[in-house]
Amino acid sequence: MAQSEPTAAFGSALVLVRGAGDLATGVALRLRRAGFPVLMTELPWPLAVRTAVSFSAVVHNVAVVIEGVRGRRARLDRPETIHAALDAGEVAVVVDPDGDSIRTFRPAAVIDARLAKRNLGTRRDDAPLVIALGPGFVAGVDCHAVIETNRGHNLGRVYWRGEAEPDTGKPAGINGRDTDRVLRAPADGRMLAYGACVGLPVRHGQLLATVGGEPVRAPFDGVLRGLVEDDTLLTAGTKIGDIDPRGQQQHCFTVSDKSLAIGGGVVEAILSAPQRREALAMRRAADAAMRAEKGR
Repeated sequence: MAQSEPTAAFGSALVLVRGAGDLATGVALRLRRAGFPVLMTELPWPLAVRTAVSFSAVVHNVAVVIEGVRGRRARLDRPETIHAALDAGEVAVVVDPDGDSIRTFRPAAVIDARLAKRNLGTRRDDAPLVIALGPGFVAGVDCHAVIETNRGHNLGRVYWRGEAEPDTGKPAGINGRDTDRVLRAPADGRMLAYGACVGLPVRHGQLLATVGGEPVRAPFDGVLRGLVEDDTLLTAGTKIGDIDPRGQQQHCFTVSDKSLAIGGGVVEAILSAPQRREALAMRRAADAAMRAEKGR
């Protein structure tokens, strides 16, 4: 695959993104458009809600195209499938809950985009550059940089020291709706959708799904912006869906402003990282030495 200047700065410059939900997908889109090869990891049963704009959907669908960028399912035990996707300019996605691909592919940068609000085991020595999204990480301790994920003045800001703002536990308000616009599993069990499809209008009280036999109903009129994959095994309280009161169907099929802002922060962190400047300096010195040698 032809490399642009950003990728050349770290050699092959593979960027590995842990998680492939909607925020991680915004990161992957911006990285891919900037010329970086991107490998994403996911769970065998992803918990992404905005499935129409999440590369996690390839786990059960083989391939998806999001805003013109193709994501393809690959296999960690068949590296050639990963290389084929990357060589085609696609985002490769593998099922890899334990992060084995970090040790196998030794990426130039690792992005923890799982948004667990706590560190699930990411270490600063996982790669030359390690970036984490949101609260639960301390820049300079758990990773090299943290990206702010809380909506507001600092959204997308890069922190090289310290941590992101604490988790508020409350979704951002949209048209006066906040906590009630998020659908959660009412019980433990598998989810079964009842004719509910992302992008379709829903009415207050409409049955959308059941979890463990318990009903999940629309809390108000709007558009179903996201719903986890059918037959996913869930625990009570898990986020399973999202209702948008604005009723804009096109919003369901494009990445959000929040995702793009966070993705922009990740690209900034990579391009401004001290490790990249050192790599560029070493590369330029090597090029200069080669030119001098040829000139003798």
